[in-house]
Amino acid sequence: MRLKQLFMMACLLVAGVAQAAVTEQKITLPNELGSAVLYKAKRADAPAVVVVHEWWGLNDYARKRAKMLAEAGYTAIAVDMYGHGKTTTHPKDATAFMNAALAEPEKMNARFDAALSVLRKQTDGKLYAIGYCFGGAVVLNQARRGLELAGVASFHGSLGTETPAKAGDITADVLVATGGADPMVPPEQVAGFVQAMSAAEVDFELLSFPGVVHGFTNPGATALGKKHGMPLAYDVEADQRSWAALMRMLEH
Repeated sequence: MRLKQLFMMACLLVAGVAQAAVTEQKITLPNELGSAVLYKAKRADAPAVVVVHEWWGLNDYARKRAKMLAEAGYTAIAVDMYGHGKTTTHPKDATAFMNAALAEPEKMNARFDAALSVLRKQTDGKLYAIGYCFGGAVVLNQARRGLELAGVASFHGSLGTETPAKAGDITADVLVATGGADPMVPPEQVAGFVQAMSAAEVDFELLSFPGVVHGFTNPGATALGKKHGMPLAYDVEADQRSWAALMRMLEH
């Protein structure tokens, strides 16, 4: 009994230390661009990551992913691409928020650049960007801009673009995780992406999970899919395998 108590105390102590190593700070971006949330890890020389949310907005899920990165030792900033705290659980509102953001690509780029600037002040390490759903498309477009990023990772994000990269445009490594049965990212779009990345001579990794649909990293996706009659569902294996691939990228 004594050993069990000591073990439990040790676990609580370790958990407390790990939790204390991460700090959360709300950031106001310049020029009225909106807000972001910074999660600082203890390692100042470790890679740092910009996290871009799903079309639902900068909600608890996106912030959780940023915090998970910080707990793993990587400072992360979850940036609000809608600007000022717009979130929803209804696809109609999400579509409106997303379309409004996409209509102002210069402002989205400015928000991303501002978040990246915050990270540059936090670390001497490499800079990365990851995104989910809408955010996956955002980070891929940032890579196409030729930003100095070590890598970008898209999770169940759209892969199409009207401005495909040319050889030399993308300097970042690219990781894409997609559902093999996701009608929002159909096989022809995936094939087009592979062709475009190959033509642009990009170092990329594609993970396609058979039978998996949209939103597979988000534990809340299944309930939302059922509620709105959408092809959304969480898949624990796809979630874990894609996250492990991200961890490998960050230590590359």
